[in-house]
Amino acid sequence: MTKLPKLVVVGVGLIGGSFALALKARGVVGEVVGIGRSQKNLDEALAAGVIDRAATCDVPWTRELGDADLVLLAAPVGEFPALFAAMSGALGEGAIVTDAGSTKGDVVAAARAHLGVAMPRFVPAHPIAGAEHSGARAAFAALFEGRRAVLTPLPETDAHALARVRALWEACGAEIVTLDPARHDRILAAVSHLPHFLAAAYVAELAARSESSDLLGLAGTGFRDFTRIAASSPPMWRDIGLANREALRREIAAFRGALDVLDAALRDGDGQALAAMLETAAKARRAWGSRPGCG
Repeated sequence: MTKLPKLVVVGVGLIGGSFALALKARGVVGEVVGIGRSQKNLDEALAAGVIDRAATCDVPWTRELGDADLVLLAAPVGEFPALFAAMSGALGEGAIVTDAGSTKGDVVAAARAHLGVAMPRFVPAHPIAGAEHSGARAAFAALFEGRRAVLTPLPETDAHALARVRALWEACGAEIVTLDPARHDRILAAVSHLPHFLAAAYVAELAARSESSDLLGLAGTGFRDFTRIAASSPPMWRDIGLANREALRREIAAFRGALDVLDAALRDGDGQALAAMLETAAKARRAWGSRPGCG
């Protein structure tokens, strides 16, 4: 593929940093400029070779956009409206903009409100990859290998911009899936956002109990595996929850219904119902774990 001369990454954390490292490892990017709020994180990104130059968001960072070939927004989605507003009018005529946000409806709305003539060069995206660690130090080049990257192009999306973004995610090792933004948000509410908030609610409830130290002292691998994602970035997941709250609330209601069925089976001593539920779950989880890129 044609080399990308200048990449600007806004938010040099796990996702943005790993994107830059993956493209560097494959020799398909020239200069990488990192934009962020934390000078410490940017210094760590520079030291690790994630980026080549840095600028903080409290200086005129938008001057880096005039000759950028691609701009990746990898900040928390709650910051996107302000970022799009700042970018308005600063983008060069050939600059392509994409993002790595976990929600798409709100991101698209913010882009439409601010990008103006650059809107056709915006390609909404979401790589389905992550970890409980954050910051530039957590980034690694192989993060996206064998994982899926969802693209949610719009009716006005430029074909060249879409092809370019697709090729870059493929260069990172990702498998491309294309979805409508609204369908993306419905699906991710069920399989990504709900699990995070369930894990967080569960850990928060245990931590609030008077005997929490005794409970957590005896927690084992089941607790570790179920709650790993509860250690993820609180600001990031706050923004995701609020951005996709309607779809997430529908999933919470559905899960609450499933808990009611479980509670009724326990109340009634219905071993057959419990066994059926456990068997259905075990088969579904094993089947998912056998898929490429899962497990």
